[in-house]
Amino acid sequence: MNRAQRKTLERIFADPVNGNIEWSRIESLLVVAGCRVIEGAGSSVTFESGGRKMTLHRPHPRKEALRYRVLAAREFLGHIGIQP
Repeated sequence: MNRAQRKTLERIFADPVNGNIEWSRIESLLVVAGCRVIEGAGSSVTFESGGRKMTLHRPHPRKEALRYRVLAAREFLGHIGIQP
């Protein structure tokens, strides 16, 4: 995990929830954490690790993840054992 990904991890777990994190940074973090990326229809993407799955839609037209996406990523990362 590089420094930018560690910083993204810290921002995901920060309180209050930050809704201004670029989605591509969250995806990069999930990939380096060992998640398999499964592309769905349209903007749907599923991340799978250790039998757990999280499905979300990539944000568009903006590139920032809204708070609910950040919360979902935080919960998923916690379930797969990744925390700052």
